[in-house]
Amino acid sequence: MHPPVTPQQLGTVRVFTQRFSSTSLGARLARHLALHQLHAWDVPHGSEASDTAALIVAELAANAVTHGRVPGRDFELRLTRTPATLRIEVSDTRGERRPPGPGDVHPPAALDGTGRGLMLVEALADRWSVLDRVPVGKTVRAELDLGSGEP
Repeated sequence: MHPPVTPQQLGTVRVFTQRFSSTSLGARLARHLALHQLHAWDVPHGSEASDTAALIVAELAANAVTHGRVPGRDFELRLTRTPATLRIEVSDTRGERRPPGPGDVHPPAALDGTGRGLMLVEALADRWSVLDRVPVGKTVRAELDLGSGEP
């Protein structure tokens, strides 16, 4: 007797992980390297998926640098590419400063110069969440649906 066969999704899971300094230069570098990696994974520069991912990485990295910075600690960018999904995760070590989660983001006052980043993430991502990071910190995860074709 053979065990039942479970259908599995065909394709490769690709992962890119890099730490960056918690500075504006680190945030900018995270966006540039994310675009370079996506292009290497057949998500071409200038495509809708690439442009959307660039905005999400830029906002999450800027938030990590601005609100999640702990002197001497880096933030981390992790990209996970499956045939159908791109997952963007930005982690920092400041767990006590959690942003609002999906559905809890409210527009800032009209004259406020900040506070719109998570509104962009909520508008652009197909799914997103705020997770605890072990041993310390938090991770903001955003996912984009790319379709079902193999890259």
